[in-house]
Amino acid sequence: MDKGSSTVLPAPASGQPAAKVGYRRTTVWKLSLTAIALLAVSQWTAIKSQVGSQAPIQVPIHAEQILDKCRLLNVKPGPPEDFNLRKSSDRFVPGTKPTLIKNATIWTGRLNGLEILEGDILLQNGLVKSVGVLDDTSLANLRAEDLVEIDANGAWVSPGIVDMHSHLAVDSSPALRGSNDGNSRHGPVLPWLRALDGMNTHDDAYRLSISGGVTTALVLPGSANAIGGQGILIKLRPTAERSPTSMLLENPYSTNTSEYDPHKYFRFRQMKHACGENPDRVYSGTRMDTTWAFRQAYNKAREIKIAQDEYCSKALNGKWSGLAAEFPEEYQWEALVDVLRGRVKVHNHCYETVDLDDMVRITNEFEFHIAAFHHAHETYLVPETLKAAYGGPPAIAMFATNARYKRESYRGSEFAPRILANNSLQVVMKSDHPVLDSRFLLYEAQQAHYFGLDANLALLSITGTPAQIIGQDHRVGFIQKGYDADIVLWDSHPLALGATPQQVWIDGIAQIATPHVHQKPEQLQHAPRTPNFDKEAQQTLQYDGLPPLLPEHSDKSVVVFTNVSEVLTKSAHEISVRFSARPRTGMVVVEAGEIVCAGPEAACGAVKREGARFIDLQGGTISPGLLSFGSPLGLQEIQGEASTADGYVLDPLLVDSPKIVGGERTVIHAIDGLQFTTRDALLAYRSGVTAGVVAPKAAGFFAGVSTAFSTGALHSLEKGAILQKDAALHVSIFHGGFPGVSTQIAALRRLLKGHGKGALGDWFERVVDGEVPLVIDVHNADAIAALIRLKEEVEEELDAELKFVFAGATEAHLLAKEIAKAGAGVIIAPSRPFPHSWEQRRILPGPPLSEQNSVAALRAENVTVALGISGAWQARSTRFDIGWAELETGGSFDKHAALALATVNLEKLLGVTRGNEDLVATVGGDLLDFSSKVAAIISPGRGLVDIL
Repeated sequence: MDKGSSTVLPAPASGQPAAKVGYRRTTVWKLSLTAIALLAVSQWTAIKSQVGSQAPIQVPIHAEQILDKCRLLNVKPGPPEDFNLRKSSDRFVPGTKPTLIKNATIWTGRLNGLEILEGDILLQNGLVKSVGVLDDTSLANLRAEDLVEIDANGAWVSPGIVDMHSHLAVDSSPALRGSNDGNSRHGPVLPWLRALDGMNTHDDAYRLSISGGVTTALVLPGSANAIGGQGILIKLRPTAERSPTSMLLENPYSTNTSEYDPHKYFRFRQMKHACGENPDRVYSGTRMDTTWAFRQAYNKAREIKIAQDEYCSKALNGKWSGLAAEFPEEYQWEALVDVLRGRVKVHNHCYETVDLDDMVRITNEFEFHIAAFHHAHETYLVPETLKAAYGGPPAIAMFATNARYKRESYRGSEFAPRILANNSLQVVMKSDHPVLDSRFLLYEAQQAHYFGLDANLALLSITGTPAQIIGQDHRVGFIQKGYDADIVLWDSHPLALGATPQQVWIDGIAQIATPHVHQKPEQLQHAPRTPNFDKEAQQTLQYDGLPPLLPEHSDKSVVVFTNVSEVLTKSAHEISVRFSARPRTGMVVVEAGEIVCAGPEAACGAVKREGARFIDLQGGTISPGLLSFGSPLGLQEIQGEASTADGYVLDPLLVDSPKIVGGERTVIHAIDGLQFTTRDALLAYRSGVTAGVVAPKAAGFFAGVSTAFSTGALHSLEKGAILQKDAALHVSIFHGGFPGVSTQIAALRRLLKGHGKGALGDWFERVVDGEVPLVIDVHNADAIAALIRLKEEVEEELDAELKFVFAGATEAHLLAKEIAKAGAGVIIAPSRPFPHSWEQRRILPGPPLSEQNSVAALRAENVTVALGISGAWQARSTRFDIGWAELETGGSFDKHAALALATVNLEKLLGVTRGNEDLVATVGGDLLDFSSKVAAIISPGRGLVDIL
């Protein structure tokens, strides 16, 4: 088509990224010919009045389209004023029956998250039609046979969760070659790319995330580019069309009258920026290079914007003389030009103060607003810097406790959400899915609340606040008449540990075919009463994000705990009750780290207490210290910094170990690489995890020998620092490596049958003799089956009894009976499964998608089961992991059995026979409770009490 005579009519503005060229869209907006004719006549009238009798001015043949583009430049983003008067959603699926949720406790998100209603919600035509107590007149136009009624029986209802930072569908699960479309390697600045063009509709995570209450997600490109491209807003429900476009929150195609007229309203788009370390992955550069790339790109966009504004200023006034025949635009840069026009929400991956300050200066230089800084681990340290950003301070989208995985996140703090909120900055909790499984995004809000973020703001951080930041708070994030019918019915208060959806509606459509829910205790029907962390938050700021974490040793040899409700101890791999005073409380007297009395105050009152230190537990408990396993806890300070961590063991199936360390006879011992007082270890200690078992870091078949250590010790030579020098022997069997699983098992067969040499042979001989467990990191059920056959083969041939332990074990539930028959144990890690890889895809998800979780399924067959973790930062949350696992079983076992998952069961499976005798005193509740806080560690082995 001839360029000078082309006529392209503009399409409606939408949330579809980069679907236009200077506001020309691929989907043509059907403007009436009459309107175009009137527009042309008005412009010609203006031209004639201006030129009078002068020589005629050459007006472009497509002047009407150019003038229309010029007018579109000034259209402001946002919905029509009457948007919530719509009768039907643009996403409504014909045939969907209306749903009445009756007798609910409704957290609407309105009034800054403080509004709670008792009543009903009517969902119809994909919208919230009514909220409150509905009478018969409200339902008069509905036929009884068409109405689905749900009696909530007082249960909590909330808006659907909005995940403002996800890579769902572009970093798909299970991870396969070609399933990651999150990053481009074609340069640092790529604003023209769109996540929509790489969106996978077959991601296994959709249904999982929905089952956690997530209904809307902002899917962003990755962070390997300074400007990675445009994000997309999607609803997670499956559609009949099965296409990426059909999942968009705002479909780019006209479907009904809720479509925006682009001459009046413009739909926000979303764009990903990144600064700091990550852009180095695309090109070899520094922060200075990245900042220049930003400035260069925005200067280009500014030049185009100025040219457009100057051109349109003349064209709209009929001054065509000297104007080019074509509107000044460049297809690749139109989205970045729209950033400068305030029509694109910028989401900036940015951690450290230096990067935050760089970006704030860039916003003021080029006059654009950043919607949110993401990850943003140091934002709480520099609130005034954020407030200096152009157009107002960005929101902060962050994790609750995930930190210290690289230098940029080293100063990350669990108190950041509350500190930011106290500085009047908006807080959003996000998943970065699949970094964190977005199914459990609610857990991020729960943890933020636990560490001090107000309950209303914690719930808003995953609903109304992200909806507002992405420019969609007119339709999602709240329960209000006229809003999208995205609703979650919970089995407990949303901020209670383990809160699980009973049902999720997206666009008024129920998403869980057969929900499995368990009745929760009454205390979980209310928001948790969280502990006081004021002192810790103040110290975090005082010490620039790195407060001292070493415990304070009691200066008194006698410590008296008052108002104690229960004392639990362990012996012979069992948890037992030493004292219980519920509903009243008692007293515990500790001398030199040993309990000398536990009972009613009258019974312990006679014990010598002169000069003692008194600690009021306010109804709290004393219970065994927890054990952590599965991560490099104790072998690293910062995961991504090699200089702060022990290195990896060489894989003997690929590389021969140096002869100087023994060659093929080599066995590596974790004790030799131990690091004490790492921040993750000390945070774990302060959270009741008093010991860890760690194997050498390995990325291949053979790891070596694990060691058990105290997480609160100063160094390896301190009394009680090393609980057990050698624990278990560790190997891995995994798919996707080289050589394959069959070769790995062949190697293990030879080693078990006595073909190893030197130290390696000696350790496998100990395994065959039953002296030490063989812990096998394995997820796939078929590989586990092969290992069970191998165990039987070796035991029969050598008349032995092997201690096999399957760690990781995502698919172990499929072989629960066979594992029990084989006499093997299981350590599930992580405790809540996710199909990261193909060999982990057959998960047992737990409620509401399945009645049981893996713990319950394995215990039902009498398998000894324990829980582990994968990241060192997760150790501190062990107490909540085991409490959550207990709640998911629906009461099939109690808190004592839950404690065993990270104490006696784990010790038994890992061959830890001595050492971890520490006890944990909690104030305000028991160790597994969101309302409790660890107050002290009682250490018989070290003869002291640590005050926390």
